[in-house]
Amino acid sequence: MAHQANQLSLAAQIDHTLLKADATPQDIAKLCEEAKKHGFATVCVNSANVSIAAAHLKDSSVKPIAVVGFPLGASTAGAKAFEAKEAIRAGAREIDMVINLGALKSQDYKTVFEDIKQVVVASHPLPVKVILETTTLTEDQKIVACALSKAAGAAFVKTSTGFGGGGATVEDIALMRRIVGPEMGVKASGGVRTREDALKMVAAGANRLGASSSVEIVTGQAGSKSSY
Repeated sequence: MAHQANQLSLAAQIDHTLLKADATPQDIAKLCEEAKKHGFATVCVNSANVSIAAAHLKDSSVKPIAVVGFPLGASTAGAKAFEAKEAIRAGAREIDMVINLGALKSQDYKTVFEDIKQVVVASHPLPVKVILETTTLTEDQKIVACALSKAAGAAFVKTSTGFGGGGATVEDIALMRRIVGPEMGVKASGGVRTREDALKMVAAGANRLGASSSVEIVTGQAGSKSSY
């Protein structure tokens, strides 16, 4: 019984994810059915697929998430804000946006802040997660990105898109949690493929996990297991 309870607790922290460009409506439907069956927190899809996910999740507790400015983060703040509004209109209940990496790396912090802030304002009162793409950043850049995300009113900081090479590490999660404190969320995504991976991330400070191998994580059996 304890093991089953632990499975349910872990499932409730997972964003069941399918972000492949060629994901079909049938793929999204399967993702949603798996999320409902296993009690995952959300389903995370590209904004073009949010309406499909929202329709399948209509009578469940599972929320649809849309990614915005994905996967590069190199679109304008206005474009990201517009995409967030469109996704919410289509049924998204959380927004995961990619940070402006070029601005961050060139220390143009005003642009980074405004980029996040515009999406936060456009999405209000729904929560926004800021994807940092941590594997491309120095420790100082990770710290600044977390601080700017918090200052701009984001609800979470998130490690990775899953498309940038590498992914979440225990060290990055611990650092992010230390910088944002207890009042903000930390999401581990990219490379979280096993129950052991997931539990390590939670122990380090993550309170949300993004995974495409979610079914395998909670049951040990293969499900969608689609690449991000």
